[in-house]
Amino acid sequence: MSGERELDAAGITDPALRAAYLRCRELNGRHGKTYYLAARLLTAAQRPAVHALYGFARMADDVVDTGAGVPVSERERRLAELERQLFAGLADGGCDHPVIAAVVHTVGRYGIEHSYFHDFLASMRMDLSVTGYSSMADLGVYMKGSAEVIGLQMLPVLGTCVPRAEAEPAAMALGRAFQLTNFLRDVGEDLDRGRVYLPEDTLAAHGVDRELLTQSRAEGRTPRRIRAALAEMVAQTRQVYRSAAAGIPLLAAPSRPCVCTAFRLYSDILDLIERSGHDVLARRVVVSRPRRLAVALPGLARATVAGWADRGH
Repeated sequence: MSGERELDAAGITDPALRAAYLRCRELNGRHGKTYYLAARLLTAAQRPAVHALYGFARMADDVVDTGAGVPVSERERRLAELERQLFAGLADGGCDHPVIAAVVHTVGRYGIEHSYFHDFLASMRMDLSVTGYSSMADLGVYMKGSAEVIGLQMLPVLGTCVPRAEAEPAAMALGRAFQLTNFLRDVGEDLDRGRVYLPEDTLAAHGVDRELLTQSRAEGRTPRRIRAALAEMVAQTRQVYRSAAAGIPLLAAPSRPCVCTAFRLYSDILDLIERSGHDVLARRVVVSRPRRLAVALPGLARATVAGWADRGH
């Protein structure tokens, strides 16, 4: 289904607002391939909101990771301006920014708490100055804003079959599981940006420090002790997935295929890391397009049939 039809299904008619949502959809399709594919399993009316939330998160992330050529002070200024425009829009009930307009509309439509965006932007600011975390507890402070609140933002859009508060812990766990998976997959790329998102105490227990990680990245190899540390992190992440899985039955029935698909595809990344022997410094493991489609195709077929039925075909 096209973006225009999704907007029609969501009842979004204002031309400027439609353009903002379509811009968010384009950002999601270009940068969040697994996320975008899973979103297609939602009802057409839900998808624009998912694209809007992703679009804003992507825009903030791009500000933080603009590149080494942009001074930190300039990135801080851009992030502060983004925050100013967002909360001005939330206060006014509207915004003319080509991306923020969509997220402001989504927040109002679904009653998403503004505090989630404060927490998210606080973690984005941490990326401008914090380059490592001494423990999982310290890393958890970062993940609360960068991942757990994403699950909380999504919950009103997905809907629940129980009081929302009952589903919130699992939604937070799912955001945390996805981000831990990304940290494990992207160790090398994060090192290139000067960051390590693996707890220093876990690494140290296996005789690993930042110097060894950096040297091994430069040499394109993953020594045994690094692999052992990564194996421990994979095991911890699987425990978080188990906590998150308990929340899927609490979601509204139409949203479960989407979350199940994202759950399986992100879990596949952990499988690929293990099959590589935890060799993530020399290369980045990726779930293949055929695998993504194989997981999503049954749900996509059902969604397509349902969409045709809704249009009277």
